[in-house]
Amino acid sequence: MTILLEEGVNPSLKQQGTYAIVAITKHGVELARNLSVSFQNADLYYMKKFEKGDEEKRNIQMFEGSVRLLLPSLFQSYKGIILIISLGAVVRMIAPLLKDKKTDPGVVVIDDKGEHVISVLSGHLGGANELTREVAAALGARPIITTASDVQKTIPVDLFGKRFGWVWDSAEKLTPVSASVVNEEQVAVIQESGEKEWWDYDRPLPENIKTYASIEEALQVKPNAALVITHRQLTEEEQSVLTNGVLYRPKVIVLGMGCNRGTSSDEIESVIKETLDELRFSIKSVKAISTIDLKKDEEGLIETAKKYGWDFTYYSPKQLNAIEIEQPSDTVYKFTGAYGVSEPAARLYSGAGMLELVKKKSGNVTISVAIIPYERGK
Repeated sequence: MTILLEEGVNPSLKQQGTYAIVAITKHGVELARNLSVSFQNADLYYMKKFEKGDEEKRNIQMFEGSVRLLLPSLFQSYKGIILIISLGAVVRMIAPLLKDKKTDPGVVVIDDKGEHVISVLSGHLGGANELTREVAAALGARPIITTASDVQKTIPVDLFGKRFGWVWDSAEKLTPVSASVVNEEQVAVIQESGEKEWWDYDRPLPENIKTYASIEEALQVKPNAALVITHRQLTEEEQSVLTNGVLYRPKVIVLGMGCNRGTSSDEIESVIKETLDELRFSIKSVKAISTIDLKKDEEGLIETAKKYGWDFTYYSPKQLNAIEIEQPSDTVYKFTGAYGVSEPAARLYSGAGMLELVKKKSGNVTISVAIIPYERGK
């Protein structure tokens, strides 16, 4: 979709998310495209002259004309706006649009190199300070927050885990769960997997928010709302925690894979889905496909990883043979120089001591499954 920006004409936006990311330079576009992968609830806008060809598939909206003419519609439509534009230009462009700190959206600016993320407008009420922290963490940039005090003392539900690439299963309960958090009702954070360092302030969690290691444990205290972080598919009994809850999917699943030369992406994807369903794992929690370097140009593996935005990593036979495995194969060694592919590749990438699935052969595909064992402080 291309938006033609003209004076006096209100552009029609195809809004899907609650945040907008806007870029107007070549480097800014690359930065914005990478950032949009982590921020699933953000709509991406950039100039048509930087078209890549996959915009329609990724629901990216392009525009022609001055970005200044796009901002009034963004102000009316989005909770937060992330601009990869110089700070001075942003200040001049948004000045005529400012109304009230209670209604203005949060505005965040990123420099063209992605080194600094600046909270510009509505830091507290508009959530720009929290958005700045999450964006900076996602980019590995420095957050710039200039307010004298940071009064936000709780979890921003819609941004929770974005810095790590967490995604949610459904946005349906974001608003009521956010209300429970803000209104200081009893909120349970249930974490079974994923990065532990999501609370990085120099103060303890608010008293109304408690952490639990399992859904069963949390259900016993009957919380008003829940934030559930897991790669598992919930059982029917566990689903009750989502009556007023949001389910987050951390990127923790590593798929060690091998396949015959020329295996189609359809077959590979089918085996992946079948295997994850058997394990009762969510495909949304997959982080990577790992394999042997002989398969670094295997189109089926590459296409599958690209389709889902997963990492694609490969290792030499020497690296794979350095890993102790349960099912070494002389036959595999004869053809590849490694005693195993899927099993040691999954162990290497994940760092896991135990695999969820050691090895399964299905048609032309061999698959092993590991969970990245995040520990506090690592």
